[in-house]
Amino acid sequence: MQNFEFKNPTKILFGKGQIASLSKEIPQDAKVLMLYGGGSIKKNGIYDQVKAALGDKDILEFGGIPANPEYEVLLKALKVIKAEKVDFLLAVGGGSVIDGVKFLASAALYEGDTPWDILTKRIRTEVGMPFGTVLTLPATGSEMNSGSVITREETKEKLAMGGPGLFPQFSILDPEVVHSIPPRQIANGIVDAFNHVLEQYATYPANANLQDRFAESILQTLIEIGPEVLKDPKNYNAAANFMWSCTMALNGLIQKGVPTDWAVHAIGHELTALYGIDHARTLAIIGPSHYKHNFESKKEKLAQYGERVWNITSGTVEEKAQQAIDKTVEFYHQLDVATKLSDYTDNYNNTAQIIFDRFVERGWTGLGEHQNVTPEDVKTIVEMSY
Repeated sequence: MQNFEFKNPTKILFGKGQIASLSKEIPQDAKVLMLYGGGSIKKNGIYDQVKAALGDKDILEFGGIPANPEYEVLLKALKVIKAEKVDFLLAVGGGSVIDGVKFLASAALYEGDTPWDILTKRIRTEVGMPFGTVLTLPATGSEMNSGSVITREETKEKLAMGGPGLFPQFSILDPEVVHSIPPRQIANGIVDAFNHVLEQYATYPANANLQDRFAESILQTLIEIGPEVLKDPKNYNAAANFMWSCTMALNGLIQKGVPTDWAVHAIGHELTALYGIDHARTLAIIGPSHYKHNFESKKEKLAQYGERVWNITSGTVEEKAQQAIDKTVEFYHQLDVATKLSDYTDNYNNTAQIIFDRFVERGWTGLGEHQNVTPEDVKTIVEMSY
């Protein structure tokens, strides 16, 4: 097991009725900007619950943060924060809204002229404006971590940022919000969380027995309850396990003491930026090809994954590893998530070259747990995903 430090300061309020606890988590004298997405919270009752819980606090609102939080939209929110002297942010939404609020928490205190530099120059946010979240869509784990991914339509880019100043002060997780989530978004959440675990698990053995078991248990739970929550989102127990699995998949715990990959995410972000494909679905497109291309370095963990998660008990290490990849693809298909780029766009012929050029330009010459996935490898992985 590798050396590590672990600190997660986010307070979690989990369960039915926890939105009512919101007011006591925000300083009484705070000037709050409440941010949300396209307005679904006004149709499913969450908006009314939040407003009732906030009571007489000084609240401003900013709606319209898109599914991939868009830089230009966030700059409009940033103007409100500065003009109105806001000092606390409240994200009411899924990972995109929370990621957008993390960018704003950083940008509000950033002293440079161009906030986009936070992403392009990978500026680590040590201190951000305080914020909390009310999670409405389980998927990304952003409610309990310090990472964020922002899209810029103008340049067709999707880049990551983070730092210890971007942990939410609190996050409210009420599984009853799952009742109103469309099946496509539930499937996305399952696949997103599943891939978050694989990025931290499907690498190479590190003698981190407990971390492996943590990761495997999340994968097993998602396999077990994924179809259940898709069939009946009002099944509270399935919804609760789904929500907590998504949070645990990326709150920092399972990555401690082990190598991590994240090449699948780096490539997948480009597909979202280029074609607007749902983030989770880009991971389903790229993941299988990535594991096949890097099979020799990953086969031991893939075989372990096959044995412990998919109950593959016969065959060689190579055979178990290959079956594990196949089982993963079958699982995505069971959730009605396609796994080829051609399932999403007809205009894919130059995709691999475009992504190759971008990675070279950025100096991303060594991705993955061994830092040896080159832009040429990336090009091959994308071509395998057509």
